[in-house]
Amino acid sequence: MTTLRDAAMTSKAWPFEEARRVLKRYGKKDPEKGFVLFETGYGPSGLPHIGTFGEVARTTMIRRAFEIISDIPTRLICFSDDMDGMRKVPDNVPQQDMLRQHLQKPLTTVPDPFGTHDSFGGHNNAMLRRFLDTFGFEYEFISATEFYKSGRFDATLLRAAEKYDAIMQVMLASLREERQQTYSCFLPISPTTGRVLYVPIKHVDAKNGTITFDEDGQEMTLPVTGGQVKLQWKPDFGARWAALDVDFEMYGKDHSTNTPIYDGICEILGGRKPEHFIYELFLDQHGQKISKSKGNGLSIDEWLTYAATESLSYFMFQKPKTAKRMYFDGIPKAVDEYHQQLRAYPDQTQEQQLANPVWHIHGGQVPESDMVVPFQMLLNLASVAGASGKAGLWGFIRRYAPEASPETHPGLDQAAGFALRYFHDFVAPTRHYRAASDIERRAMEDLAGRLVAWDQPADPEALQSMVFAVGKEHGFEPLREWFAALYQVLLGADQGPRFGGFIALYGIDETRALIERALAGELTAETPSAVEDGSGADQIRPVAD
Repeated sequence: MTTLRDAAMTSKAWPFEEARRVLKRYGKKDPEKGFVLFETGYGPSGLPHIGTFGEVARTTMIRRAFEIISDIPTRLICFSDDMDGMRKVPDNVPQQDMLRQHLQKPLTTVPDPFGTHDSFGGHNNAMLRRFLDTFGFEYEFISATEFYKSGRFDATLLRAAEKYDAIMQVMLASLREERQQTYSCFLPISPTTGRVLYVPIKHVDAKNGTITFDEDGQEMTLPVTGGQVKLQWKPDFGARWAALDVDFEMYGKDHSTNTPIYDGICEILGGRKPEHFIYELFLDQHGQKISKSKGNGLSIDEWLTYAATESLSYFMFQKPKTAKRMYFDGIPKAVDEYHQQLRAYPDQTQEQQLANPVWHIHGGQVPESDMVVPFQMLLNLASVAGASGKAGLWGFIRRYAPEASPETHPGLDQAAGFALRYFHDFVAPTRHYRAASDIERRAMEDLAGRLVAWDQPADPEALQSMVFAVGKEHGFEPLREWFAALYQVLLGADQGPRFGGFIALYGIDETRALIERALAGELTAETPSAVEDGSGADQIRPVAD
């Protein structure tokens, strides 16, 4: 019988492929530090966005995969570059004028515009940690400010002073001629203004570990240690790898051209370059890269307003080397596909299970799905349920699955609340009912008549076959035009669920009545939504709240 480790050593799932690369890094010899170090980096220049979460989620998946194929202990560090100077004021935060007065200061010395933490960097770090804790990640958090000021980085900084010319040679080769004239890998923190200074360095004294520069015509000398000087971000990347002895770090495609720079500086400083994984970027609804400073795309809190955490992890697992548009309209698909994978898992072979996203989302401890009704179906039920809230949805659910209840199916109960909020915010405002054409009217009247005469159990497949036969007999070609007509006329949407399943869930008599109302022109976009009376609204707040 194939052991789990043997199966993992041949699995084609990308986390196992990456884990095997990390294992190969050491061969049969364990690392001298006694563990394998995974790292993720975060720039807290704005509110954390979903791409930041993705790095930690994906790195955690690789870490879990590594722990299956190796007995070497592991650690995961989430490193915040919070000593960076604030180069611009993010568009999505309050007190813009106040923040402009602190441009170029380290983020941990900029006042918090929200008034909840000792600095803007501290606020954003706390948000990141809250998000990561929501998902139960195991990680160690390191603040660059603490790293520099505590002396933990001093040995590497002194080494950088010794190797200044070699580091500059790597950096200057990547810069335009104009930038070369003023560039230095060291950035002093002004003793007078507290700002990060982008000034030429007149002299680097490797013996004494100091740099000399001019500020406003006055020559100054500062030690490179103790947090009085920081490294430019590209040298900082490589220096951090060397200082911490990082074994693995992933980053976005926008960093890929800098990889030789990061690696080169790491090696100049006596380190060993880590294994890399370069992922494609997340895009907003317009196909633009998600940006912390712009605040475009989805935040983690926004996703969790409409779906459980596992659906977001599922989205992150899928094709990390393919650019993905990430917007609200992708949430229902992610929820339903996640539960499809959960239902498939118990009957899969060991090899198939290791390739299943849910193994990586749950670290092999895969739960059962209690979603007896798909999320997309819940949205359609919300469309026709009227202002009855979650209780109204459960009335339909119990008809379809009498054994289900909020107590026995908590995941489904939570999803019902999410579906109501999603419907209210995104589906209801875009509903557009149209009148049926003559051929569509005749077909729908036929369907209503067959529902009146239906004397069999409300079996979704049998009902689907009946709906299919009606469309075929009335000459719809292709048949998808028949189903599109049902969605548009009855639900005010361009697409929907398998209609047989919808009838079984909504009810045969109720569906017949819905058809009659639609053909009579009684359905409008102003039909009350399922949450307008507030029923159930308090139960569908984000998990992270």
